[in-house]
Amino acid sequence: MTFDPSLYLQYGPLLLQGFATTAWICLFATLIGIGIGLAAALIGATPFAPLRWLVRTYIEVMRGVPILILLFILYYGGPSFGLRWRAETVGIIGLGVYSGGYFAEIFRAGFQSIPAGQIEAARMIGLSSGQIITRIKLPQMLLLIIPPMINQIIILIKESAVLSIITVAELTKNTAQFVNETYAVIEPYLAAALLYWLLIELVSWLGRAIERRVSY
Repeated sequence: MTFDPSLYLQYGPLLLQGFATTAWICLFATLIGIGIGLAAALIGATPFAPLRWLVRTYIEVMRGVPILILLFILYYGGPSFGLRWRAETVGIIGLGVYSGGYFAEIFRAGFQSIPAGQIEAARMIGLSSGQIITRIKLPQMLLLIIPPMINQIIILIKESAVLSIITVAELTKNTAQFVNETYAVIEPYLAAALLYWLLIELVSWLGRAIERRVSY
């Protein structure tokens, strides 16, 4: 079997369509994950024990359950509860909820990195809890949490490949279609590897740009 670059003329659009689907699903899942993670970290820092226990349980469940199982429950188990979502919607929600547990740990570590003396001084000058979060905690921790957040987004992009199992036409599923229709192996998987690498390099570049901007 020889390498046949002419296959890209026919299947290039299919791969690019899958690439675009992977990109926008990961974008929305990241936004959901960051929102859930930040909310969970803030709730987990409250003095109310039941809320802290609830957040801790959510984080531990997300860390202990494989993403594939979570997607199966949402996609195939959803109709049992009257939830009939499109596969793309399930993918976004599943990846978002799953990554939210990891983002919560990143935010929690970021909040805990702020010296207690600064928080005490802020309280002494009369800042409210909300002002302490927005004026002291968030600006300082942002620089610290950018690298682990970028790593988590990269992991999320790689894990998005499992969405092919629930029929989402993302990059891996379209690559499999390329393979099934041509019986070629090197051409489709090499192209898929390059496209995943390009997406991850783009995320890494954006992360470094944000990090430089925040540090000034």
